[in-house]
Amino acid sequence: MISILGYYSTQFGELWERSLFDLVKESIDSLLKESKIEKKEIDAIFFSNMMSGILENNLHGSSKIAQLLNTHIPIFRSEAACASGGMAVYLAVQYLKANPGKTVIVVGAEKMTDFSPEEAVEGLMAAASGEEQEAGLTFPGLYALLAQIYLNSYHYKHENIGAISVKNHFHGFLNEKAHFKRKVTLKQVLSSPKIASPLGVLDCSPISDGASAIIITSNTKKIKQAKRTCSILSSEIASDSISFMERERLDSLTSTVVAGNKAFKEAGIKRSDIRVAELHDCFSIAEILGMEDLGFWKKGEGGKRALAYETMLGNSGSIIVNTSGGLKAAGHPIGATGIKQVGEIFLQLTHQADKRQVHDVYYGLAHNVGGSGGTAVVTILGI
Repeated sequence: MISILGYYSTQFGELWERSLFDLVKESIDSLLKESKIEKKEIDAIFFSNMMSGILENNLHGSSKIAQLLNTHIPIFRSEAACASGGMAVYLAVQYLKANPGKTVIVVGAEKMTDFSPEEAVEGLMAAASGEEQEAGLTFPGLYALLAQIYLNSYHYKHENIGAISVKNHFHGFLNEKAHFKRKVTLKQVLSSPKIASPLGVLDCSPISDGASAIIITSNTKKIKQAKRTCSILSSEIASDSISFMERERLDSLTSTVVAGNKAFKEAGIKRSDIRVAELHDCFSIAEILGMEDLGFWKKGEGGKRALAYETMLGNSGSIIVNTSGGLKAAGHPIGATGIKQVGEIFLQLTHQADKRQVHDVYYGLAHNVGGSGGTAVVTILGI
């Protein structure tokens, strides 16, 4: 059995006074303190980060963490664009399967707001194909293409995807660590300045700073002693072409479909068992595609069901999605995002989600996507 013993997240947002490794150190130190685990009990660390090599000319962050913690244990850095955090979780799970009885930390962090928007966007586009970069596309442009195809194929309007932002801002309003702790109306979403039609500012996740960390173990004694814990039933990853030109279809992310099917098979549960999920809503359309690709909604139903706010807290839907506020409202410090998603599910399953708590929840799912679907990681937790 592989279990999570604890979770900690820094504030997400524009953290001008904090460096990348200030955030890393806060998340690790606070995680150890809250989990009552000593540093000497940690056998390895998995560090998730995308942008420091581009923005800070620093690709050896693992050694910096060793310096901060005064440790000589192995530290591994993972990078898979916006799926870097999910990738780190996946790699940690594989490490624990190969090394029974060990305990590891998975920490992810990103520092983006100290740099100009142009520098940040250029760095982010390193996760897209050369052809797309040369054409001048950015990720809002790429996801706008997906949105146009979806809306035209299934005869929906902007409001059908904009409802996702309304829901996730409502959830973010309940999350004290969120980048944006304010509600928005559908009218505000639809009238927000266009970035790439049909996507407006309020359809897009922000550039954020922040760090998140979890402790994972396969040590049976530690699991029995833990005050709060949940099991990782599966963590699966799939890849796809980096370029849209090589994809079979553009109303679906095949990497999500493949990773999701593998994760449910490994976990041995049904879609209907999942009551809470954190989906990769980098743009409003992305959550709808994720719900369909993971098999929670039938293909083409998402626009209608999103506008009915079925997955919002307080509604009667069978699954509640992005209780953290998602990437849209909680924020998107890239390296931290996938770990925050798993951490939010941990909070839900251990009944620590406070105002965001979903009742009668025994299983949860985290879905992390890199780029425009070149990588997808699906992790399923249970109690």
